[in-house]
Amino acid sequence: MSDDRQKPSALIQPILDSVADGVFTIDLNWKITSFNRAAERITGTPRRRAIGQKCFDVFRANICQSTCAMKRTLETGREAIDVPVDVLNRRGDVLPISISTAVLRSARGRIIGGVETFRDLSCFEDIRRQLTQKFVTSDIISKNPAVLKLLGILPAIAESASTVLIEGPSGSGKELVARALHTLGPRSARPLVAVNCSALPDTLLESELFGYMKGAFTDARRNKPGRVARAEGGTLFLDEIGDIAPALQAKLLRFLQEKEYEPLGSVQPVKANVRIIAATNQDLSRSVQQGKFRGDLYYRLKVINLTLPALSARREDIPLLVEHFLKRFNVLLNKRIRSVSPDVMSVFMTHEFPGNIRELENAMERAAILCTGHIIDVQHLPDDMLPPVVVSTLSRANPQNPLHAAQARAIQEVLAQHNGSRRRTAEALEISAVTLWRKMKAFGL
Repeated sequence: MSDDRQKPSALIQPILDSVADGVFTIDLNWKITSFNRAAERITGTPRRRAIGQKCFDVFRANICQSTCAMKRTLETGREAIDVPVDVLNRRGDVLPISISTAVLRSARGRIIGGVETFRDLSCFEDIRRQLTQKFVTSDIISKNPAVLKLLGILPAIAESASTVLIEGPSGSGKELVARALHTLGPRSARPLVAVNCSALPDTLLESELFGYMKGAFTDARRNKPGRVARAEGGTLFLDEIGDIAPALQAKLLRFLQEKEYEPLGSVQPVKANVRIIAATNQDLSRSVQQGKFRGDLYYRLKVINLTLPALSARREDIPLLVEHFLKRFNVLLNKRIRSVSPDVMSVFMTHEFPGNIRELENAMERAAILCTGHIIDVQHLPDDMLPPVVVSTLSRANPQNPLHAAQARAIQEVLAQHNGSRRRTAEALEISAVTLWRKMKAFGL
């Protein structure tokens, strides 16, 4: 008589896959030996890619290199329960999770590895953001009325198949809006393919978009599908659309009208099922008036028109963005920076930001790299972001003498931690207030 009952070992993976929390195990070489379905969903990493990888290469948590909970568990044998951690998923988004760890033992009681369970806390973070009047959609962070209005209509626009034109200055987040439209819509399971139209000459851009057939030109030794074919069923994002030449504008117009195209070297049109989202930092209506951009293509593109304001027009978002980038770079750089100093925030709130959000992100990344303490201060910012008087002061506060430079940086960081109080700074440094005053004067602080 046959026995249909499964052995216990055969049941382990189905049991793990039925658990809502992420679960993975490692061996003593830190290589992942099992990875359940929830772990795939939360991290965005498929099981086949995770198995055999070092756990810190998959998770990139803010505690991996310093206070790793799994390492402490393997060293002491003690479990860790609900430790809050920030990790980066495959998209590079910061994800709040809580982790618990325990050792894995063989039948004879020998430690053979570790097991970690983790829970996605994003929903609780979303509630916290709502309570503090933050609005976050696909990494777009704002409480600016104009941006909130735009974010409020994104779900309805995402459900449609209409072409969208996103206008706004460079670095204002146009690609984030395009990704949000794709993620929120019915095409989210299919690819989002981006093309920077200003990065390629028109001859290459046409073949990059539409592909080519074998023999279409000298080096065409095989058929190559273009970005349109790769985006089939999904979304094609045409960034910097205002930079394409008139000849390619005509071909793009035909593609938008007929939903078909011809690869280079082909005489057979190919049907395409893609949604088009375009973006530009130019005033296309003026380009149309100047004869640089086809009017019929312009109106085909702007079936739905979205405009993003410059960062200087939404300064109330700067503290939110600073907090967001601080969390991100703490994870990426394995730092434990708590905040920026009031002086830094003052610089950010008065700076014009010609590079918009991208400029702020780059400044925060540089500052996080240079900061060795818990507070980012003005000496960590790029000089071109600071008023000349501050640059002059910082140059005096960082003399050639390495010991003096280290003392100046230490004093600045402790001052920032104590909100500029010289009395509390002197106490923290265990020096007299008079000594502190003399050093500050010597270093030009």
